[in-house]
Amino acid sequence: MIPFGCPLWIVLILVFLYGAVLGSFLNVCIYRIPQKENLWVSLKGLGSPPSYCPGCKNHISPLDNIPVIGWLKLGGRCRFCDMRISVRYPLIEFFNGLIFAVVYWLEIPGHYGANITDGGLYSILGPQGLVDSFWLSPTAILHWRYAYHIVLLEALIVATFIDIDIRIIPDGSTLPAMAVGVLCALAIGQVHLAPLWFQEPSLVRSTGLILPDWLNGLLNQPANVGRFYVPQWITAHSHWHGLLVSITGLAVGGGIVWAVRLIGFWVLRQEAMGFGDVVLMACIGAFFGWQPTVVVFFIAPVCAIVVVAGCWIFWQHREIPYGPYLSSAALIVIIGWKQIWPIAERLFAFGPIIIVLAMFMGVMLIAILHLVQLLKRMLGIPLYPDPWIEEWTSADQLAHFSGETIEFYQGHWQPELCEEWLGIPSGRGTAHEQIWRRGCRCHTSRDWHLRQSEM
Repeated sequence: MIPFGCPLWIVLILVFLYGAVLGSFLNVCIYRIPQKENLWVSLKGLGSPPSYCPGCKNHISPLDNIPVIGWLKLGGRCRFCDMRISVRYPLIEFFNGLIFAVVYWLEIPGHYGANITDGGLYSILGPQGLVDSFWLSPTAILHWRYAYHIVLLEALIVATFIDIDIRIIPDGSTLPAMAVGVLCALAIGQVHLAPLWFQEPSLVRSTGLILPDWLNGLLNQPANVGRFYVPQWITAHSHWHGLLVSITGLAVGGGIVWAVRLIGFWVLRQEAMGFGDVVLMACIGAFFGWQPTVVVFFIAPVCAIVVVAGCWIFWQHREIPYGPYLSSAALIVIIGWKQIWPIAERLFAFGPIIIVLAMFMGVMLIAILHLVQLLKRMLGIPLYPDPWIEEWTSADQLAHFSGETIEFYQGHWQPELCEEWLGIPSGRGTAHEQIWRRGCRCHTSRDWHLRQSEM
């Protein structure tokens, strides 16, 4: 399935090198995107000015900017000012190249005589490609989908490290990728992991009795695909189906995290998940569709639980960035799709019953959070975080007067500096400034007392 019969090991080396080069650009994105709040300004800042040392502001030469090798050649320090360069930069470059190679190896079958069924993301409900088409052939579909997922993973890497650094996920790391996900789903129409809708054959007739006629016409005109029924319009209108898969995944992904955010704030009276996590999950949904996005949502807490427990035990930290675990769960879904999907598709084949199950799980979440609050009350643990109480301290008072009256004698007759007790300007931190501005040499405490005794 590799174009032009190129050996797999050569392709893996090439995609690794390409990934490492893009990893260098990801470092720029991680550093520059959070510097500007405006989306367009932050995106424009990625290309200009060229890479430079934050210490001495000298531009980094192209040879020094070679991924991994440039850092090793410089010994991890700036050529001009000897400022230390974080080891994270070459690690991200290497890790990104590794992601490119591993995902290609898993998604694209490289052995002789391979076909689309040997791909790491293949399922009978997924896209099969068109044999008589060059752009949508099985080989092309595999590579389109690989590039499609790489765009998502690049955005997740940027969002992850920004979230680790400053506990936010800016729009510049998610919204451009989300737009690419929706537009490419429409343009290609064959990059989804699972169709928008499929059911067990035994449920088709029963769901037709409870659904409105217009919705029943869309869902219950099935074509037999394997042991499932899939609506016929999905195969007849692949591009529109791709768009609907992306938009539905976006809405479900963002909606799940938004619901958890609202429920957590209602029960716990504190922010359970940030709005950046909502947008990040919506971005994942735009690429995956709604069923794999739900799987990501349930895998992410498993990824986070060990780290959360460690932070609570050793550092008493109750808040952690959740973006890295959503990103890790998305990568796990891509890597382990062939093992995860056969289990998950049995659940999603229940059709409208999924809606009832989702509502039940929402109620259970509320009940569990209330139970946690009850246990905290029994153990004497505060139920809610301490509210912030505004307090006017002595430092605030000094800062206020310092700002209100820059010059202590503003609007007043100024005595001779020799006649003034220097404790006042000393307490304000302006004694040396007063001596310099008013030109008095009798500025020590001893000289001041001598001067007073003479008077």
